[in-house]
Amino acid sequence: MRDDEIILKPWVTEKSTSLREKYNKYTFIVYKNVNKITIGNCIQRIFEVKPIHVNIINVKGKKKRVRYKYGYTSSYKKAIVTLKKGEKIGIFEGA
Repeated sequence: MRDDEIILKPWVTEKSTSLREKYNKYTFIVYKNVNKITIGNCIQRIFEVKPIHVNIINVKGKKKRVRYKYGYTSSYKKAIVTLKKGEKIGIFEGA
């Protein structure tokens, strides 16, 4: 599996922005079947930074209703990557 297939997109919210500013933690949406080691290696190859920690969260889909029908939103896997002080990932910084 290629690196760009593992990391699907960056996750930018108010909470993830505050994590990035205070603790140098970056949040990504990743492919469901990968583990922490694979994500860490992928981050290292793509962005040329060395992650200290990789934490994973499985987010379940929520039940939603559209008119008379019920369904679920998609579930996904979120990875929070901690970097050393001074290291940055350019796509979050606007570069």
